[in-house]
Amino acid sequence: MNLPLRAAIAGTGSYLPEGRLTNDDLSQIVDTSDQWLVERTGIHERRVVGTEESTSTMATQAALRACEDADLDPGELDLIVVATITPDFQFPATACLVQDAIGARRAGAFDIEAACSGFVYGMSIASAMIVSGTMRNVLVLGAETLTRLVNYTDRSSCILFGDGAGAAVFRACEDGRGVMYTDLGADGSQADAMQVAAGGSRRPTTMQTVAARQHLATVDGRRVFRFATEKFAELIQNALSACDLSSDDVKMVVPHQVNQRIIDSALKRLEWPADKCFVNIAKVGNTSAASIPIALDEARRSGCITQGDTVIFVGFGAGLTWGATVVKM
Repeated sequence: MNLPLRAAIAGTGSYLPEGRLTNDDLSQIVDTSDQWLVERTGIHERRVVGTEESTSTMATQAALRACEDADLDPGELDLIVVATITPDFQFPATACLVQDAIGARRAGAFDIEAACSGFVYGMSIASAMIVSGTMRNVLVLGAETLTRLVNYTDRSSCILFGDGAGAAVFRACEDGRGVMYTDLGADGSQADAMQVAAGGSRRPTTMQTVAARQHLATVDGRRVFRFATEKFAELIQNALSACDLSSDDVKMVVPHQVNQRIIDSALKRLEWPADKCFVNIAKVGNTSAASIPIALDEARRSGCITQGDTVIFVGFGAGLTWGATVVKM
């Protein structure tokens, strides 16, 4: 029987910087405590880049580890896609810096910006390129240096974010493995729910915008909580229905690591068992587009996800954007 051509995950990798920002460290900066932070977010610590690190340097390490895991020479890559809202530069693309650093000489390279949904968007691109027959090996990365956009006078947002990078190599496959389903969406009418107001073409950086901290991130916590909880549950339900799956057929949900309370609320709404949702936010915080691939790599290497498992990936974030992908590992 001929099985359809799909984009299968051939290898994964991740990188976390050595620097750590604990809840006790944050309590020296803003009015908070370890107990309050754990209760409200589930986060105990976040990783923070060193002075010589950036989005591209972290992405490079994750990329090399993913290629090694896939037993793939970077020179065989056809395309590199980096999902990030914290690129090294406005241009060139961070993906081009990664392409050069890993020696992927024949690969195309570009960035996408869909915030916390970025890696799911990137998976969709990889799948479309491979299924069309245009490419065979695509590297998708999520990488962020969010701590350089954090406003450490804003307790509602500075407590959440950390740095890191994750990667996955997608390869053309005809044995039943690979991306089975993708659903992407956005609601630009709520673009101000999470944003960096200055630094773009609408409001270029000036001494005034810097003094007003408008080049740092702002988050409407209540709006985000409501949106994320509802969208998480909706995406899972839609994916199950579209693929004719039940919860028993799914080994694991790997969500964007947004906030433990949001994840718990969504699981309760779905009546989904907590042990079938991979969560690592306690030790890495919210790393936006990097959170899903970092969690995926950890889940694979710890044995929580193995070959043949059906996994649902769910992302939601600034834009507002959202997406879900079902993958047979």
